[in-house]
Amino acid sequence: MTAPHSYKRDIIVNWANTPHFWVRTCWPGLDSLVQRRLPQHAEDFTFTALPGTGDRYIINDTGDRKGAVTVSCTSISACARGLYTYLTKFGGVDIWWTGSRLHELPSHLPHVGEPITGEAVVPFRYHFNTVTFGYTTAFWALDKWSLLLDWLALRGVNLPLAWVGYEHILSEVFRDAGLSDSEIAAFLSGPAFLPWNRFGNIQGSWGGNLPTQWVNDQFALGKQIIQRMVELGMIPILPSFTGFVPRALATHYPNASIVTGGQWSGFEPSLTNVSFLEPFDPLFAQLQKSFILKQKAAYGNLSHIYTLDQYNENDPFSGDISYLRNVSSNTFSSLREADPDAVWLMQGWLFFVSSAFWTNDRIDAYLGGVEGNDTMIILDLYSEAAPQWNRTNNYSGKQWIWCELHDFGGTMGMEGNLEGLTKDPIAALQSPGSSMKGIGLTMEGQEGNEIVYDIVLDQAWSPKPLVINDYVTRWVTRRYTVHPLPSAAQKAWYILSTTVYNNTDPTSQLTTKSILELTPALTGLINRTVLLPTVVRYSTNITILPALKLLLQASDAAPSLRNIPEFRYDVVGLCRQFLANRFNDLYQDLITVYNSSATSREAVTSAGEQLLHLLGDLDRLLYTNENFLLSTWIADARQWAGAGPETNASYAAYLEYNARNQITLWGPNGEIDDYASKQWAGLVGEYYSQRWTLFVDYLTSLKQNGQEYNATDISSRLLSIGRTWQTQRWGNITGETLGTKGGTFEVVDEVLQNWAQQPRT
Repeated sequence: MTAPHSYKRDIIVNWANTPHFWVRTCWPGLDSLVQRRLPQHAEDFTFTALPGTGDRYIINDTGDRKGAVTVSCTSISACARGLYTYLTKFGGVDIWWTGSRLHELPSHLPHVGEPITGEAVVPFRYHFNTVTFGYTTAFWALDKWSLLLDWLALRGVNLPLAWVGYEHILSEVFRDAGLSDSEIAAFLSGPAFLPWNRFGNIQGSWGGNLPTQWVNDQFALGKQIIQRMVELGMIPILPSFTGFVPRALATHYPNASIVTGGQWSGFEPSLTNVSFLEPFDPLFAQLQKSFILKQKAAYGNLSHIYTLDQYNENDPFSGDISYLRNVSSNTFSSLREADPDAVWLMQGWLFFVSSAFWTNDRIDAYLGGVEGNDTMIILDLYSEAAPQWNRTNNYSGKQWIWCELHDFGGTMGMEGNLEGLTKDPIAALQSPGSSMKGIGLTMEGQEGNEIVYDIVLDQAWSPKPLVINDYVTRWVTRRYTVHPLPSAAQKAWYILSTTVYNNTDPTSQLTTKSILELTPALTGLINRTVLLPTVVRYSTNITILPALKLLLQASDAAPSLRNIPEFRYDVVGLCRQFLANRFNDLYQDLITVYNSSATSREAVTSAGEQLLHLLGDLDRLLYTNENFLLSTWIADARQWAGAGPETNASYAAYLEYNARNQITLWGPNGEIDDYASKQWAGLVGEYYSQRWTLFVDYLTSLKQNGQEYNATDISSRLLSIGRTWQTQRWGNITGETLGTKGGTFEVVDEVLQNWAQQPRT
């Protein structure tokens, strides 16, 4: 089960045929990985090549050399996974989104004994959603990218998206086609919204044109990211020309076949209705070739897999079968004309979200326009809840990847279905006629719930579904590196894994959005399902709360737990979820009191004060951990404008506006309001609290004056708060810094005293 020869760059393709004695120094990417994460053991790991195909590794003690380990493998990716297996199985250490703990590996390497073998069950282990480059990595510099890429490599990922720097090459293509810089600038969107510009959903920017400095800096960063991917044995999935073009292209090429796309998510026409150059127009192939050749000149001949999505939440111009086949056929021909070995990768999301349009005959026509089954790779984007592979006959025989979506917009609620994430991909792989070739992650944002993503990538290396209880026990043991680990910590995660992370309801296989992050309203907030669900599928009183108390009990038994970053993160995360769920109770109390004809203005005020008090406690809690800070998101954005006296103030303000707008209004007029909301310190205390204060005051005023609730009036006032907040600057507001409102465990104790006495959910 290996990738076809043409998918991989030559050094990877031919690797399995190299002599077995080709050792460590010939693979600088693996050397560098060990040096970055295990510098004290830089000379203790040796990597050698195995003959054969697929991704397979063997772990051994290194001959007569005590305290040294050899990982033999058929690919660089398999070597990295083999190293990870040793580090986790024998060393008891791991690398997390919150940081690497691999340096805590014992100074004397643990003995392996009998050789350990492993093999991937699928040739592709995939990572990224296109929109992750907006919701999570939009403003990242190389340091954060480095941690994530090492996290991916060690878990065996070999097929990541590589979008960073795309606009630089695209702009060059448009310039060569005769467009001016101003015409190109009018098309590109702001830094936090580029994924949806790439998808053809939006065009232009409501915060000012995308600066050239951003385009150039991201191009430089993209080169570093792609180089690192290749060093770590990954095949970067490169962008291509999709067909979305500036409106001005029609002026330069009046005879070109250019159609206007639909409106997306309520944006005004100037910001959506994107122009699409039909692939059967000769100009399409010309621009495609220009793009791919420029990209190859910039990065080298590193990959033949290209991401290309033409109809993301935007239906084709026509539903005619021959039209759809013509579009895909000419699209693929343009790729192959520029790269004879090109493989087209696309998301299968369109077949789910626009299922009324994408009937089976239309799907067959669109996919059938590309001859051969190894010429395309389809991401079955939402396999855990809305798989499309089964209704499309394995995507008409094309290769596809089983993907976990799980998270929309970086929503932070705790949720998962561990059993489904282990059994379902294996069942799909073993189903009759399966053309499944990969397992991967496609979450829109990376915000917590790390266990549900770890288990999917680990399942890619096991032919049988992983045993949940055993898996969770091992996962917790290496997450909390205290020996012996108090049993209370394992009990806490047993509760979570059998309740919160055992959600089998197909209508809510998604991270839960807390209503405290949503625009306040009298109705419509509680128990939402499907997209951005607010329904809580478990009882807080017998899940979140006892798990939190057990972690605190464990830290009392082993105080050194409180020094472990992941333990502190989990304590804050559980306490955050407890308060978020408790907010639901208080909100319903407020609405009940307001709706009752027997209650007074004072009763409404009292109920509202409880709700606002909780938000204050939540903000204090979040300020105790560096992973829950609004200031981090803003600082990441502003860093691209320089530091200190060298800061470009206007550019920094532009970047901060983009960062603030995405997590609040998501558009100039709240078009996708609160979709990317976060429970971050500063955002809770300065934005959500302000909105809920206005809402409580509004209800109190109505109660006092006997007036009717006016949804339009209150919505307008709340929108005004958003418009004001997004133009603020971090240095001009009363932003707190980490730890200024108390330590984690001090604040958690106070939260439990305030809110754990009578939980009702």
